[in-house]
Amino acid sequence: MRNYRSAECRVDTDPADSVRLENLPETWRGRTAALISDLHLGHVRNGGFLRRIVAKVMRESPDAVFLAGDLYDGTAIDAAKAASLCAVSGRRTEHTLLQETTNNSVTIPATASRQQRGSARAAQRESEADQLQIVGVPYNHATQDEHFQKVLRQIGVDRNRASILLTHAPDRPHIAEKEGISLQVSGHTHVGQFFPWTWMARRIYRQFVYGLSRIGKMLIYTSSGAGTWGPPLRLGSSPEIVLFQFE
Repeated sequence: MRNYRSAECRVDTDPADSVRLENLPETWRGRTAALISDLHLGHVRNGGFLRRIVAKVMRESPDAVFLAGDLYDGTAIDAAKAASLCAVSGRRTEHTLLQETTNNSVTIPATASRQQRGSARAAQRESEADQLQIVGVPYNHATQDEHFQKVLRQIGVDRNRASILLTHAPDRPHIAEKEGISLQVSGHTHVGQFFPWTWMARRIYRQFVYGLSRIGKMLIYTSSGAGTWGPPLRLGSSPEIVLFQFE
């Protein structure tokens, strides 16, 4: 759906969103993951909007859900409650992976206990999902080259195995690539949302402003986001939920 004034968003299942990662575990070949970013829940986008997004995602039956930040505007969020919303009509993704980059980074398996969910609220987190490394780094830890690199090194990504980095903005992909990340997923740009910001966003982020691209050995996908910041308007960019298939 490409109605720029609509509260809905399309599910992008373009074949270009198939990703081939070196050293991907065999258990992940053929699996799918949904990427959602920039819901900006608040006075404009509320619970009804979130439930529609969740329903759209679950109709695709992904094996994992990645949330790339800006879940909300102006209010705190209960991460465990947010994870529970991924259960629709008795179905649940095998791995629900949340990354909230405004205040904390969360990587939560769908089957995690209440205690595990609580302990997941760390500054950064690395998790294993069937031998696939999934890393979350919050926005405020990825705004400077040196600090971002230090955070990734502290996490200790195994360069000999496939890894996915969830971080809100595609600001420093050269650092993630240097530290051995296989795939970075981000949002933040909204592709500018409407003119003249669409022009400015492309000037700032260039090839990384939207879609699937590559830097060195690392793939990076930047989503245009599911919601809107400020006025509920888009012109020259579409809201989306991205569906990846791993090869």
